[in-house]
Amino acid sequence: MTRTTRSVAPTEAGERLLHNLGPRFDEIDAELAALSELRDKPAGTIRVTTGEHAAEAILWPALTKLLPHYPDIKVELIIDYGLTNIVAERYDAGVRLGEQVAKDMVAVRIGPDFCMAVVGAPSYFARRPKPKKPQDLTVHDCINLRLPTYGGLYAWEFEKRGRELKVRVEGQLVFNNMALRLNAALARLGVAYLPEERVQVHLAKGRLIRALDDWCAPFSGYHLYYPSRRQPTSAFALLVEALRYRG
Repeated sequence: MTRTTRSVAPTEAGERLLHNLGPRFDEIDAELAALSELRDKPAGTIRVTTGEHAAEAILWPALTKLLPHYPDIKVELIIDYGLTNIVAERYDAGVRLGEQVAKDMVAVRIGPDFCMAVVGAPSYFARRPKPKKPQDLTVHDCINLRLPTYGGLYAWEFEKRGRELKVRVEGQLVFNNMALRLNAALARLGVAYLPEERVQVHLAKGRLIRALDDWCAPFSGYHLYYPSRRQPTSAFALLVEALRYRG
């Protein structure tokens, strides 16, 4: 800068610097303004741990409607049958049945109550009598589910007129996902215990037959849960509202 008692003006070098850097300052101002606008647009990554059934029946349909409108939101779904500690594992939220949510969590109902169904192929029940009570399953080839939260094989849960029963079943096959259990039942390899809505189309078309309907009482619906001290981002708040059950 050239200074006099009456003025301050850039030197030749200063003029050159101003000429070259001036447009850059304009670009910086424009980018800062754009960032200010982005603060009002939901953005960020949301990590959710969930079981397979909730992911397929509830989360996926909601995400297909939400995400196309918010391209800056990213969602990571991890299928996990364990009762994961979402704080320790750095998840934003988890999905569990209502009865499984810890009391210190915020829980938002995201689905209706639902029933399980005991099903088998018609040809399977042609050679084996349909069970009339849950205990009859012990003499059937049952398709088992392995869950880490139950310490091994899941005991099938039943209830009738306030009486609750858990039956540990046996069979040739054990899986840890839903699709393979359904495929095994359709392949006449045994009796499966699956969410009712997952097998409805096969029941309607006669590919599967249901048993023990009167023992399959509703389970409490799925809930999205997260720590009460969490400050929800705009992206997370959008996801919660998209999932919230309004039935």
